[in-house]
Amino acid sequence: MIVLGLTGSIGMGKSTTAKMFAEAGVPVHDSDETVHRLYAGKAAPLVEAAFPGTTSAGVVDRAKLGARVLGDAAALKRLETIIHPLVRADADAFLARHRGSGAPIAVLDIPLLFETGSRNRVDKVVVVTAPAETQRERVLARPGMTEEKLASILAKQVPDAEKRRQADFIVDTGQGMDAARAEVAAIISQLIGVGKPGG
Repeated sequence: MIVLGLTGSIGMGKSTTAKMFAEAGVPVHDSDETVHRLYAGKAAPLVEAAFPGTTSAGVVDRAKLGARVLGDAAALKRLETIIHPLVRADADAFLARHRGSGAPIAVLDIPLLFETGSRNRVDKVVVVTAPAETQRERVLARPGMTEEKLASILAKQVPDAEKRRQADFIVDTGQGMDAARAEVAAIISQLIGVGKPGG
């Protein structure tokens, strides 16, 4: 089974591209969705122990937690040491499950793949990109987003040009969704063709 790492900076269309892989029948593990699930389950008591008062009814209150950790590098680091291993274990179980079912490809959607040193966890990397102006428009259209917030998020992310340089495949969502879908289909057929006779 080929493990494909899917990543891209904020507003590049990574979630949309992940859906395209899923629609094409490729199993996708979504890190963000996993965090949501963990916050409502096994991570909640651990987060509450580290940051008292940030959960209610056994579920992490993201607004309260955000208020505690954002802008506090040490607190953020502490939160990451709780969450990252749980997400990784969830992803490992996902891969084992699909390896067992004979899936030819599985996707790990990892927003900070390069930033968290996760390159060694995947066989190939797909970077989702779009022109900087398109990215800005998409992100600033989100509720509560400001120029300052965007600048601070981008400062923590590996620049798009560097991500593209390290990518095995690139999906450009700036050309419209049909073009992006065609790129996804081409990646899948290329990977499935690898290892087949005449492929």
